[in-house]
Amino acid sequence: MDRPPEELQELGLREVLRESISIPRASPRTFSLITLVLVFPLSFAVLAHNIFTHPILHRLQSTHYSSPSSSHGHEWALFFLYQFIYLLFLFTFSLLATAAVVFTVASIYAAKAVSFSSTMSAIRPIFSRLFRTFLWVSLIMLVYNSGFILAIAVVIILSGGVSAIPSPRQIFLFTVIFLIFLAVHVFIAAHWHLASVITVLEPVCGLDAMKKSRELMRGRIRMALWFVLGYLGACGLISGAFGAVVVRAGEEDSIPASPMVRVLVGGALVAVLVVVNLVGLLVQSVFYYVCKSYHHQPIDKSALCEHLGGYLGEYVPLKSSIQMENFEL
Repeated sequence: MDRPPEELQELGLREVLRESISIPRASPRTFSLITLVLVFPLSFAVLAHNIFTHPILHRLQSTHYSSPSSSHGHEWALFFLYQFIYLLFLFTFSLLATAAVVFTVASIYAAKAVSFSSTMSAIRPIFSRLFRTFLWVSLIMLVYNSGFILAIAVVIILSGGVSAIPSPRQIFLFTVIFLIFLAVHVFIAAHWHLASVITVLEPVCGLDAMKKSRELMRGRIRMALWFVLGYLGACGLISGAFGAVVVRAGEEDSIPASPMVRVLVGGALVAVLVVVNLVGLLVQSVFYYVCKSYHHQPIDKSALCEHLGGYLGEYVPLKSSIQMENFEL
């Protein structure tokens, strides 16, 4: 696909999505292995962890008054252990998958030979950089979540405490707070995704990468928010369907289904989430180049090739300054 810089900055949501989906054709074996080794375990964990934690929460709710407190303590300890393992697995594979996809897409763009082995070799140095960026994002999210909890607590205190049936005023205030903090969450997530790509492709990471993402996203923030909302919405629908059919089987609010149907539907939903996660990673890579083009910032392919080779312990001398003349992914 050949697009000069002046056309790149005019790409819409559909064009970026179409371009992202076409990228794996350039190296199908590499992307197939990345999907199998990194994206699939990530997607499976996102859905399957509720299979272990939901029964614990269900038992705690149903035996709140009938069981001794000691058994409750054991159940809560088991629940938090599962959650800790899940979050550790989730964030580790999320960073690994991001590193692999962004590196592979950049290698294809720079006309650099790419393979699954070279991608896996580059992950180790990239992971440490992505982890530093992730720590800064985690700090920002901690402040954000603290503000959300504080706002809810203030509303509860000022409205006379917790009641079995919230008043219309409480419902209105809770809705406003939720919408505001949802918007903030999407805004932070958009900057984090772009900062992750910047961390891999430029010599900055951490807070500097977040600042650079804010600069690059100017003029393209609406597109970024739509992508994040679409991704979160798709994940929410898939997770909700998985919970209704597979996780809460046998409960009153679940969808009646035989074990075979649950297995088939669960497998299909995992497969759909794998596709959604892979496309999401590809979109954030392409979106970086779109933002660079929008701000008329040329990308030297030779310099990019040298930067990527640095992750592999290689050195590629700069031969010429090849700017972003064509967007060939």
